[in-house]
Amino acid sequence: MKKENKKITSQQALKGGTYSLAITAVVLAILIVVNIFVSTLPTSLTKFDISSSKLYSITSNTKAVVNNLTQDVTIYWVVQADQEDSIIENLLGKYESLSSHIDVVKKNPDVFPTFTEQYTDESVPNNSLIVESGDRSRYVSYNDIYVTEADMYSYSYTTSFDGEGALTSAIDYVVTEDLPQMYVLEGHGEQDLPATFADSVEKENIEVNPLSLLNVDEIPEDAACVLIYAPQSDISEQEAEMLMDYADNGGKLLVMAGPVEDAELTNLHSVLSHYGVEVTEGIVVESDRNYYAFGYPYILMPSMESSEITDALIEKRYYPIFPIAQGLNVAYDDESVTALLTTSFFSYSKLAGFGLDTYEMEEGDIEGPFTLGVSIATEGEGQVVWFSASDFLGDMYNAYSSGANVDLAMNALSSLIGEREAISIRSKSLNYNYLTISASTSSTLKMLMIGVFPLTYLCIGIFITISKRRTRNEAV
Repeated sequence: MKKENKKITSQQALKGGTYSLAITAVVLAILIVVNIFVSTLPTSLTKFDISSSKLYSITSNTKAVVNNLTQDVTIYWVVQADQEDSIIENLLGKYESLSSHIDVVKKNPDVFPTFTEQYTDESVPNNSLIVESGDRSRYVSYNDIYVTEADMYSYSYTTSFDGEGALTSAIDYVVTEDLPQMYVLEGHGEQDLPATFADSVEKENIEVNPLSLLNVDEIPEDAACVLIYAPQSDISEQEAEMLMDYADNGGKLLVMAGPVEDAELTNLHSVLSHYGVEVTEGIVVESDRNYYAFGYPYILMPSMESSEITDALIEKRYYPIFPIAQGLNVAYDDESVTALLTTSFFSYSKLAGFGLDTYEMEEGDIEGPFTLGVSIATEGEGQVVWFSASDFLGDMYNAYSSGANVDLAMNALSSLIGEREAISIRSKSLNYNYLTISASTSSTLKMLMIGVFPLTYLCIGIFITISKRRTRNEAV
């Protein structure tokens, strides 16, 4: 009887083992098939972004640009073998998965040493990109993907990832034949556009052209916008008339003009007067500490009024910094004029201007508050955006404002020429956000992870094993 029981038990064990082996083989086969299937899926379906800055995600702006492609775009990834940047690789995978018109091709400079010479004369570092479609191409350097900027407050450098912004801009550039044309007025000692602002304009694929009103009869018809930046002398009456005619007939005008030492911009200011906005004589100073920066009452931190130009900055709590500005007086019953930036009720304009020797209000000084930026809608569906400071776009003041100054100007430009999908893709910070916990919490976590959890799992395993053996012995 005992021999028969042992035989039955052996047969049951053999059947159970065979069954377990078959189940294991089937599960392994399923896992292999699933793994092969998943490997063919695009990265957008297999990788998930849980980073705080959404470093591994792309915005709706990029999706709109890429999904609307009707012509093929090739992205050449210039990189040596085994030197691929994982973040760039993930980004390129997402672009390729979004559209069948995008093809990513690796080009190893060791194998193709002269390949990049047909696109750029610059030295091309590893993990740079070249975007090409038809006869148009744009080179995107690795240094334009990982952007390092100085932090004026901490005297350190911060690095941000601008791969999406640079790549989407490049794609938009190579597939767009008619890019917006911005004409920059010259002939009055205008300063060169600051580097950061100029780079932002280029990134938005806005082509910049010089314009002298002295040798043309009218502003070019293809002008999406005319920019007047920091003139050091006045324009003529004829030029002022041309600018007003341009804006009155649907043109878009962006002006950044502050006070000028030893010069009056009477004719330029007449353009503002034409729309009911008057320029105050002198330089605005603040007596309210909340409205100026660095201890200098003429380096202003104005309030931002709600508008399509300022709302994004207000929402993110950015504050522009305006050094050496003139006050603007706006008629409050004029619905065509929208105030963008305003000073406090304790501001005033110093008539001494650049010759002031005190920040205290003196006899003859003009009481505030003032407006420092306006957006004007003309009757002919044109628009004028005017900022009464020239130096706020300088790289130093832009850095002090954490980029808010250039963002403000670019928002104004976007308002004038019309929002485009490639616009406003901002870089993503690579600064780490550390989780700080107390020593007691750390000790508790260590005890749980090293002691409690392993012992608990061990006890459960022992209990299950003993229970199975007891059941098997009872059956025998």
